Amino acid sequence: MSLSTLNHPAAATTAAAASGRGRPFSPAPSTVRLSRRRVPAPAAASALAVEADPAADRVSALSQVSGVLGSQWGDEGKGKLVDVLAPRFDIVARCQGGANAGHTIYNSEGKKFALHLVPSGILHEGTLCVVGNGAVIHVPGFFGEIDGLQSNGVSCDGRILVSDRAHLLFDLHQTVDGLREAELANSFIGTTKRGIGPCYSSKVTRNGLRVCDLRHMDTFGDKLDVLFEDAAARFEGFRYSKGMLKEEVERYKRFAERLEPFIADTVHVLNESIRQKKKILVEGGQATMLDIDFGTYPFVTSSSPSAGGICTGLGIAPRVIGDLIGVVKAYTTRVGSGPFPTELLGEEGDVLRKAGMEFGTTTGRPRRCGWLDIVALKYCCDINGFSSLNLTKLDVLSGLPEIKLGVSYNHQIDGQKLQSFPGDLDTLEQVQVNYEVLPGWDSDISSVRSYSELPQAARRYVERIEELVGVPVHYIGVGPGRDALIYK
Repeated sequence: MSLSTLNHPAAATTAAAASGRGRPFSPAPSTVRLSRRRVPAPAAASALAVEADPAADRVSALSQVSGVLGSQWGDEGKGKLVDVLAPRFDIVARCQGGANAGHTIYNSEGKKFALHLVPSGILHEGTLCVVGNGAVIHVPGFFGEIDGLQSNGVSCDGRILVSDRAHLLFDLHQTVDGLREAELANSFIGTTKRGIGPCYSSKVTRNGLRVCDLRHMDTFGDKLDVLFEDAAARFEGFRYSKGMLKEEVERYKRFAERLEPFIADTVHVLNESIRQKKKILVEGGQATMLDIDFGTYPFVTSSSPSAGGICTGLGIAPRVIGDLIGVVKAYTTRVGSGPFPTELLGEEGDVLRKAGMEFGTTTGRPRRCGWLDIVALKYCCDINGFSSLNLTKLDVLSGLPEIKLGVSYNHQIDGQKLQSFPGDLDTLEQVQVNYEVLPGWDSDISSVRSYSELPQAARRYVERIEELVGVPVHYIGVGPGRDALIYK
């Protein structure tokens, strides 16, 4: 696709901003910045009234290229913040992962949308959505998601670009994912079985197929045959025939025709957009504690959901990245297997799960719940260099007589304090968590929209988190809707 893509209505509106961290955009003297429109000087009085809003000030101060990343084990509520910020950005880009992500957002009428691969800026007509080279694309699922959006009145035509360098995830990868989990038996990872790991494995072993291969159907079948043969040789339960290959090739010929308008050299598009001073919001999938390098390996995802994945997953330089917002729940959850130091078992965990409706967007699995782990959060802040945090689901803690923060770890055997989050799972599984106990609050805070109106105990909880991790909390979620957000 040519650079004419940048003239698409979403990309054409220039939201110029300084590229330095947190430096606000300064409008020309004859105009006043209002959302992403230019307001003539005679309208300055009304426009300034809008800009005086703390929420508008907070959002407009974000750097030209900003990011929203998970800072726990996923499911923190990243999609909602991306949806809220998207109107102030020209482009929202996914840099890694696939349909294993589950981002739940609501439109202005309160209608719920569960997104998996399509970026969470899609509900805003002026926003171009980009799926970068670091993502993996299950084409049937991608089209299913688009069809679902369009059937609910969300236009996707000309609004989504898919990198020609992104790898294709086939149904065979999903089959292999299930076979691999069954093979591991009691040591299973607890994947979504969406084929993410096997697809990244194909990428790393260099026999994967990329989106650009759909433009060369004359060789597509031969390359796909290698994948089928490899799976059949590795797993006894994988059944393969040349008839299956022929059917899959014919199927992808049809997909190729439909996908062509979406395909672009997104590395070029994004870098040209940066040169044109357009604003880009990066949306991470999963979270740092599931990072292939920094997470609780091997109970992790197969990509890099931390800050480094932005550069490798989009093809943009580190120096252009400004503000990074870490999204963290007011407590902790995780899906699947793996260590969870602050996990609450039994009735206490059930209370949080029920109050927070903690069931996976992608799988529907009940999430494991526990207190907020400050040790893990500080570790994530160190890795990503967050400029601010979005504390979500604070309302879920309402009604608890006391709330605990896991502030440090001691080794169970010798009682020695650990200085950092351990990479060794044997060590992690033997830690004793030291808790700080704070008073709870009784009142329902879901209708509160000003920080000063929160109960004193709730404000103390937020401020104690800031003190412990050394990063300010700028956004506080008190409910699922777009408006259920406090700007601090």
